[in-house]
Amino acid sequence: MIVIDYQNRKPIYEQIVERFELLIVRGILEPDSQIPSVRSLAMELSINPNTIQKAYAVLEQEGFIYAVKGKGNFVSGDKKLLIERRKTTFFLDLRNLLREGMDMGVSRDECVNEVDHIYEEGIL
Repeated sequence: MIVIDYQNRKPIYEQIVERFELLIVRGILEPDSQIPSVRSLAMELSINPNTIQKAYAVLEQEGFIYAVKGKGNFVSGDKKLLIERRKTTFFLDLRNLLREGMDMGVSRDECVNEVDHIYEEGIL
């Protein structure tokens, strides 16, 4: 379910957040379904439980999950809202990448051509 890429420069907790967001938005994790406990996911991934707790805190803050005292963490039910939040994050990231590309001298045409290529080839 969750795979960590140790070669990725993103912090592990951010990778966990992104993976859960995708699983929730795509409907793989259904509304009100329970997600693994901090301890069990930490053991499964062989990482510090504090890292999982940080990821869960971000997911809760962003509205992707909710906590039930004494029961665990569950997937939030408003899928449309979650998709919109994910899209907002995507477009903010895209904006930052485009700014970085512009700073490196990447032209608008190069960006548009690459996006077209990705969509045509289905390389996502």
